[in-house]
Amino acid sequence: MSQVADALAEIQRGADEILVEQELIEKLKLDRPLRIKLGADPTAPDIHLGHTVILNKLRQFQQLGHEVTFLIGDFTAMVGDPTGKNSTRPPLTKEQVLKNAESYTEQVFKILDPNKTKIAFNSTWLEQLGAAGMIKLASNQTVARMLERDDFKKRYAGGQPIAIHEFLYPLLQGWDSVEMETDVELGGTDQKFNLLMGRELQKANGQKPQCVVMMPLLEGLDGVKKMSKSANNYIGINDAPSEMFGKIMSISDVLMWRYYELLSFRPLSEVEQFKADIAEGANPRDIKIALAKEIIARFHTEEDAEKAHQEFINRFQKKAIPDEMPELDLDAMPIPNLLKEAGLVTSTSEANRMIKQGAVKIDSEKCADNKYQAEVGTTKVYQVGKRKFARITIK
Repeated sequence: MSQVADALAEIQRGADEILVEQELIEKLKLDRPLRIKLGADPTAPDIHLGHTVILNKLRQFQQLGHEVTFLIGDFTAMVGDPTGKNSTRPPLTKEQVLKNAESYTEQVFKILDPNKTKIAFNSTWLEQLGAAGMIKLASNQTVARMLERDDFKKRYAGGQPIAIHEFLYPLLQGWDSVEMETDVELGGTDQKFNLLMGRELQKANGQKPQCVVMMPLLEGLDGVKKMSKSANNYIGINDAPSEMFGKIMSISDVLMWRYYELLSFRPLSEVEQFKADIAEGANPRDIKIALAKEIIARFHTEEDAEKAHQEFINRFQKKAIPDEMPELDLDAMPIPNLLKEAGLVTSTSEANRMIKQGAVKIDSEKCADNKYQAEVGTTKVYQVGKRKFARITIK
């Protein structure tokens, strides 16, 4: 294969859609590094594996020798991205944005090469637009065109309010591409309207339109909803190694291949060999362990990955209690309240449900009595489900 064909194959891996692929091929033939952009509004400081899908793709562009810019949308975050929202999202203050941005950039460098990554802030040029510039930018599109966007269309049809400033968001994101003269912009499949806006504004300003590489939204641990903190089906890149290991081992064998495709850095030929091994009788658990260790080593260390693996064996295969866990001193109270206070459940109703399901243990023994109350002065290990433990002393 030619160098361009090899690069295209790397870019295609895991991508949901590339617009326009033939244009991308022509750009890859240029005798210069391409300008690659990924924009992110620092609306939340914690990154999970779902976010890393697109960061991994950005890393691939770095390895192919292209010029990568991670754009912090500090200006657009104060506008509020309406993508996928069924109501107007409250904008963040500048202080919130800058605090989140600091944490965000620190985390992305666990994936991207800091020596090959440019960090930019779109307030640099968007703050200079002023009222006249904003009005001129808004004149590029009609209300009818904005209402073609799926989430706007649904909200309008459902009689839900759409604030005027929300129409500005896609235009501002598109203007970033004009200012940066972007060759390729990355984004999730839910960002298609905004990404194509960049192409339109570049054309209107005499630039060659950017190509768009859209990455799929990663399913969470449940295999149904997209990974998110609100759905509590996520794996945070700052999660403890043992917690990451347990969460990855909990995914289904089917979902495992999706994670290999979007999260693993292993060659596709190696992943295909794993599939062949399972077809010939290999245990999917062992393939999943390899995935868990790869991901943990990326965000922690190889030693952490090995320790997490051993702890998993001790806890689940030998039914042992982990050595390290939160240690708390709490007042005497009924066990549903105790579990809630210890942070092992989010509510007493969840505690009662887990007790009923047989998912609560005290010193490795199941607790079936939701009125149980430990005596003052006792210290016991309380467990909820397979991964949540706390050593609690009743004071």
